[in-house]
Parts: sequence; C-alpha cells; structure tokens
Amino acid sequence: MIRNIFILLAAFMLAACGAQSDERTYDRDPSLPQDLPFSSAVVIGNTIYLSGEIGRAPGGTTIVEGGVGAETAQIFENYKTTLARLDSDLSDIVKCTIFLDDMEKFAEMNAAYAKFFPGDKPARSTLGADGLAIGAAIEIECLAIRK
Repeated sequence: MIRNIFILLAAFMLAACGAQSDERTYDRDPSLPQDLPFSSAVVIGNTIYLSGEIGRAPGGTTIVEGGVGAETAQIFENYKTTLARLDSDLSDIVKCTIFLDDMEKFAEMNAAYAKFFPGDKPARSTLGADGLAIGAAIEIECLAIRK
C-alpha cells in the first residue's frame, strides 16, 4: 500500500515537472530583420538559451569596427539588451562557447571578454572556426540560468 502511494507520488511529480519544462518563451530582437530565421533566445523554466551573437552594431547586421576586441565587447552589449528583455543580466550566464576566426586573436578576445565578468567566470570553450556569419571575427553563444 505504502509502495503504491510512493509510486503514485513519484509519477505525479514527474508529470508536473515535465509539464513545466515544456513551456517555452521565444525572444526576438525587434531591431533585426524579420527574415532572419532564428530567435535571440529561448527560455525554458529558468534556463535561457542565447543564440550565437556576433559583434553587430545595435539595430542591424553591420559588424562594428575595431577588431575582435571591439566585436567581443559589442557581443556582450547585445547580450545585455537581450537578457534585460528577459529580466536577467550577464551575471546569470553560466556557459559560453566562443568561435574565433583566428586563434592568434585569442589574447585580444580574452582581454575584452574578462571585462564583462569581473568576478566569477562562466564555464567556457573556445575554438577556431572558419566562415562566421557576415564576415565576423568572433561568434559567442551562451547559456544562462535565472537566479
């Protein structure tokens, strides 16, 4: 009898968790052209999946000038804007994956990146990539967990 109660309770809890995790919110930067086939972020529960971001100037798809350091800084400025729309901020980022067109630029990217995470740093992977969107030197994608 008690075993059956535990089984029913476990089944109920699993069903409740499953129903909650299926709810998704899609965020799209309203300044981007509507024909771009992606969301800026997808939220499931407290997890925010941020799309890969390039160092594009706000309101368009033109890459900022100044090299990989300037592009890195712009990426995080863009993420600040996206996260603010989701009642979140950069401190909620827990994982970043960085695609760099030239690993020789690693130190420049790293210096710009570190300015946005003065305290504890997210987990991170960095790899070399060829052919990033619209000629970008860097693309970063992140995962955030709301506190």
